Amino acid sequence: MPHTSLAYFTDLVIKHFADVFYFDLGRYLIAAGAATILLFVFRGYAKHRRIQKRRASGKDYMREVLSSLRTVFFFGVTTMATLIGVETGVIRFAEEEASVFIIALHFAAIVLVHDAYFYWAHRAMHSKLLFRATHLHHHKSRTPTPWTAYSFSAWEAVIEAAFMPLFLLTLSLVGSAMAGFAVFLFLWHMIIRNVMAHAGHEIFPAGWVDNPLTSWISTTTHHDLHHSHSHNYGFYFTWWDKWMGTEHPRYKEEFRKNAKPLPIPWPKVWSLKGRRAEQISVMISLLLAASATMGLWSGAGTLALA
Repeated sequence: MPHTSLAYFTDLVIKHFADVFYFDLGRYLIAAGAATILLFVFRGYAKHRRIQKRRASGKDYMREVLSSLRTVFFFGVTTMATLIGVETGVIRFAEEEASVFIIALHFAAIVLVHDAYFYWAHRAMHSKLLFRATHLHHHKSRTPTPWTAYSFSAWEAVIEAAFMPLFLLTLSLVGSAMAGFAVFLFLWHMIIRNVMAHAGHEIFPAGWVDNPLTSWISTTTHHDLHHSHSHNYGFYFTWWDKWMGTEHPRYKEEFRKNAKPLPIPWPKVWSLKGRRAEQISVMISLLLAASATMGLWSGAGTLALA
């Protein structure tokens, strides 16, 4: 029977908000930290695939990390709202164990709906009415880094975080239920693709935009152009930008320029040398990612409260 007492929900929040917060923080730290480490170690590759000449400053990194903590807080709030919805019976998950096919189907549905939600929310936040209050903070990162992924204002964090409880609530209202593991996979997919979009270096292989099997999947260059030249409001796919005429006219040309094959022997694409600031950032990323990995063991259990 669904729980309804205020005391029960208060106790639920007190007991589990820290775990929920750490789960969302852990995903961010692991994804952004791993990208930072890989781009540092494979410096030859990264240098050849760098998209912008401008480099992010130390102040940029500091702003991104601090504002990302605020974003994680709001993601934690919406995760708790989802769990409370489950406890009250307003939000339903599939009770029976789902097959691989059902999980894949549900995962694809979340990704497709989220891509549409992101495109239109993103375009709305670029309107004169909303831009300064919601999206300006994110665009302070003119040269994105992996840590830009969650660098949102409070209002944008709310808009981004609201998707999951709204999606699950809508499904429940129409009598459907989502497989819990599909949601888990989506959360990881979302942060990984987010970090990839803000990596600052083209990490997709040459020829990606010229192959009909892959050209509809957005690349790092696709979103980087949004930060430097506007256009390109989509997230996972290029469909909405093509349909609505908002794709950057030189997108494919810029991608080809950024994704040229490496002209150096493979053993020389990696190095542990670099500026002291870069070495320190990698060490911190290692510590954060390791800490987050351990913390996920406690946070992950919260998803199964219901």
